[in-house]
Amino acid sequence: MTSALYPTYARADVAFTRGEGAWLFAENGDRYLDFASGVAVLSLGHDHPHLVETLKAAAEKPWHVSNLFRIPEAERLAQRLVAVTFAETVFFVNSGAEAVECAIKTARKYHAANGQPERYRLITFEGAFHGRTLATIAAGGNPKYLDGFGPPLDGFDQVPFDDLAAVEAAITEETAGVLLEPVQGEGGLRVFPHEFLRKLRALCDARGLLLVLDEVQCGVGRTGKFLACEHSGVTPDIVALAKGLGGGFPLGACLATREAAKGMTLGTHGSTFGGNPLATTVGAAVLDVVLAEGFLARVAALGGHLRQRLAELHDRHPRVIEAIRGEGLMFGVKTRVPNGEFAAAARAEGLLLPIAGDNVVRLLPPLIIDESHISEAFDRLDRACARFAAKAEQLGAA
Repeated sequence: MTSALYPTYARADVAFTRGEGAWLFAENGDRYLDFASGVAVLSLGHDHPHLVETLKAAAEKPWHVSNLFRIPEAERLAQRLVAVTFAETVFFVNSGAEAVECAIKTARKYHAANGQPERYRLITFEGAFHGRTLATIAAGGNPKYLDGFGPPLDGFDQVPFDDLAAVEAAITEETAGVLLEPVQGEGGLRVFPHEFLRKLRALCDARGLLLVLDEVQCGVGRTGKFLACEHSGVTPDIVALAKGLGGGFPLGACLATREAAKGMTLGTHGSTFGGNPLATTVGAAVLDVVLAEGFLARVAALGGHLRQRLAELHDRHPRVIEAIRGEGLMFGVKTRVPNGEFAAAARAEGLLLPIAGDNVVRLLPPLIIDESHISEAFDRLDRACARFAAKAEQLGAA
């Protein structure tokens, strides 16, 4: 059958009928260990009972009223996000790209409110991915995503990854702030060093710039802290969240200090669906679990265990695996073979992995996994690596 969908995705020929925890079940009955989590979205895995019951109850109440009226569910979720982060105010959206768009607008409007509208440019980093809107592909700067869409939106100046001197050199009288992912997801699971982030915060303070973080993929507990920037002790001015915030339900948020958001006054921004009762009720249910006592500490401990097993895999297969990167339950395996082929080999072994830039495959399991899931993933990765090792031996013999 010819699909009526845009042909913009290279979809694997497998469809799923059921999910349970960290497992997905295909139409033909095959079972897969899901270490993709819908690309870091399913923070609590599949069919989580608290999320399911919460959504069922919410479905019997008004789904949508628009932001022409108060939405108590959104107000309560915003207050909880404020209580657990640096933020003092929140704007809800439906996706990560929208959250980053709101963050960009907030940073620009801050300087306009200060009487400096010429300060609209943001410094970004090579390897970044901030979304697929015209503004966010310009911020990311990847030629692959920019090609064919006309001149890139003005206002973004890219510098090399982890290069503070380049950041300082790029600052002009038009610079509004710096935008980065503490852990670059699509860019290959590259982690900005904590000391770099601390020095960047100091530089922003000294030059009157806003520090804007894209934690769409690395936030909401993915690295063992609610926000990844907490590892470095850095307090941002604005943060974009999405993916894991809704646990599978479309939900994003832009978090900011009141000072940073002071330009976002009546009528400056809006969203028809953003913050609707269904989404924010499910988001609150995700926080019930993620913010429960001991949950994030458990994620951090499991992340340490996963790092050890991946290091063991690296030692066992140095001809297949080049490097291991990441934090918490957000890891990247840089392979010496094409990453797409490696992901396909893992899928043949019943393990789902998304790929990333720099020839990396990502491990983004649900945050509710245990050590048995990590052991299972190791065994399947080991078999996937063995496929390539056997192929190399055959080629060598030939």
